[in-house]
Amino acid sequence: MKLYTGRGDEGRTDLFGGQSTTKHAPRIEACGCVDELNATLGLAASGCTDDDLRALIHDLQARLFELGADLATPRPTGGETKDKAAIPRIADEHVKALEQRIDAIDAGLEAMRHFILPGGSELASRLHLARTVCRHAERCVVALAEQEDVGPTVIVYLNRLSDLLFAMARQANKLAGIADVPWHAPNR
Repeated sequence: MKLYTGRGDEGRTDLFGGQSTTKHAPRIEACGCVDELNATLGLAASGCTDDDLRALIHDLQARLFELGADLATPRPTGGETKDKAAIPRIADEHVKALEQRIDAIDAGLEAMRHFILPGGSELASRLHLARTVCRHAERCVVALAEQEDVGPTVIVYLNRLSDLLFAMARQANKLAGIADVPWHAPNR
């Protein structure tokens, strides 16, 4: 398989299902943001020495690949009664799995008594960066959802994922023996 097709040279791209759209369409923007998030998680994984945390990052990357496919496959409209897409859709069980991970990680962390700044260890900083990219992806999907059906759980999934990435960043600092960076109001 070639890496290039030339079909995108005119500023258009194909969705799953065969529809063609512009590369700046909200659906493509949302897919691109999820792809950026996935790449950012790859950067985090490359600096992760903890096997469990690295495995979690890789699991999240695999799910994000599915989420991207979900977004690239428009849902049925009009008279169609069934989603004929042969791709996995993000569902409630995926959100619940994130919530379980958040709770498990948070249970092992010191309770937060103040806001924290992104930083600490390099891995925590990378995970905080991934969290902000996740929030951007969430905003792009919300914009898409105002125009097209993205399903009931994609936005919720991205919202919980950003919370999980925050917890993972705090866990990375704990594993490195580095305190979270507390926020203090600047002297005025």
